[in-house]
Amino acid sequence: MISESLVELSRLQFAITAFYHFLFVPLTLGLSFLLAIMESVYVMTGKEIYRDMVKFWGKLFGINFALGVTTGLTMEFQFGTNWAYYSHYVGDIFGAPLAIEGLMAFFLESTFIGLFFFGWERLSKVQHLLVTWLVAIGSNLSALWILIANGWMQNPIGAEFNYDTMRMEMTSFAEVILNPVAQVKFVHTVSAGYVTGAMFVLAISAFYMLKNRDLPFARRSFAIAASFGFAAIMSVIILGDESGYELGDVQKTKLAAIEAEWDTHDAPAAFTLIGLPDEDRMTTDYAIKIPYALGLIATRSVTEEVTGIKDLIAQHELRIRRGMEAYALLQKIRSGDKSEPVLAAFDALKDDLGYGLLLKRYTDNVVDATEEQIQQAARDTIPAVAPMFWTFRIMVGLGFLMLVLIGLSFYYSARGVAEEKTWLLKALLIALPAPWIACEMGWFVAEFGRQPWSIGEVLPTYLSVSTRSVEDLWLSIAGFVTFYTVLLVVEMYLMIHFCKLGPSSLHTGRYHFEQQGGALPAQPLQSVQDPA
Repeated sequence: MISESLVELSRLQFAITAFYHFLFVPLTLGLSFLLAIMESVYVMTGKEIYRDMVKFWGKLFGINFALGVTTGLTMEFQFGTNWAYYSHYVGDIFGAPLAIEGLMAFFLESTFIGLFFFGWERLSKVQHLLVTWLVAIGSNLSALWILIANGWMQNPIGAEFNYDTMRMEMTSFAEVILNPVAQVKFVHTVSAGYVTGAMFVLAISAFYMLKNRDLPFARRSFAIAASFGFAAIMSVIILGDESGYELGDVQKTKLAAIEAEWDTHDAPAAFTLIGLPDEDRMTTDYAIKIPYALGLIATRSVTEEVTGIKDLIAQHELRIRRGMEAYALLQKIRSGDKSEPVLAAFDALKDDLGYGLLLKRYTDNVVDATEEQIQQAARDTIPAVAPMFWTFRIMVGLGFLMLVLIGLSFYYSARGVAEEKTWLLKALLIALPAPWIACEMGWFVAEFGRQPWSIGEVLPTYLSVSTRSVEDLWLSIAGFVTFYTVLLVVEMYLMIHFCKLGPSSLHTGRYHFEQQGGALPAQPLQSVQDPA
């Protein structure tokens, strides 16, 4: 049997690399579109200050992009090194969107990012603007294909099990691409990235306003980020509601864990605003509930029930028993008995085969599993509730906090008084980490809530790992943590360094002159060549 330590360490290593990688991704998504918007304004107005905005924020974008690529490549390689059976079992489906991402999106983004930095004096205004938009589109296409792959892990449609090859094989590429879970995850994730980019620009612009420096630059950056960010945060909240509906439709277990919904109540279910989940007693103490809210979010109705954890465990126990029968029939087929009755019986039960495989954690002989092992496997189908419950509420709470801050920024910027609201500027600066924390919490909910499956209801995480030694995993984890921490420190240093230098480093004397109330020269000074 597979060592529990091997499975948990493999999960830990992937989680560490994923969390590090996603420190860089949201800012790349958000800043890329902000740069495209800023440069569009520059091309339309011809004002040099917008060109300088693109170059300054683009320099920070470039630092972030480089480190995001480094961490992302390592994460994809782990499918082959740490999750070999996973790659064998579902590689025909999962590998396709990742390959397309590399060929279509990543090379598009990486190619044009060079032109973005070094093409200012070599391309016309319109040509360079096109390059900037292609960088933004490429970054979002990368997210699309990766989230299509991840969405299939959550909701594996468009594929079926082949008993001859003992693998999952694609039956409909269109279903994989148009997977509703993947589409909702994509728009929700990129919108969160746009919020991250907007909050970053708002916070740094607020810093310049508080320091009373580079004010023309800061005002314009603040206004664009506030407008873009307000649309983005509204999208995140609306699409978060749509994500809740998809959970209620195809991931009922995850939804029940997020809400600590232990029992199936009469429709419509109430939403638990806050409380203390107790997994041993399967109750939530001191719960404060909002009537009808969960039913409306999860089912879009007042008549459909939201299934509770206790009932889900009972349903999963039945599916495990059917999975045991499917496993026994599969053994017959593998031994050469492909008679029509056997194949027909297996076809009727094959959707529950994954539930039977959950017993592999406790016994090599699935067919002879004991009652205790069956019940334990059924309990394993529910992820730990307390971490899901609290991380979801942290994410939502930070989302509404950012809605208030960005909404106020948009309002005061539209009235031209944003720099007078020092309390708001300080709040934006303090809240700078909020979008990153919310994004990481969101990914925790999405991935931890999928357990015990690496592919939902198809392949248990326990069976997906490579055969590696525990010592190798500890060594690689230590290496990754050390290397990625160094990269993170380097990025933080470079970001802080260039933010302190500020945009005035691009135009010697010009911003100081404008801040003192003087008129700008009739012919603006030429931009200093961007060293990036």
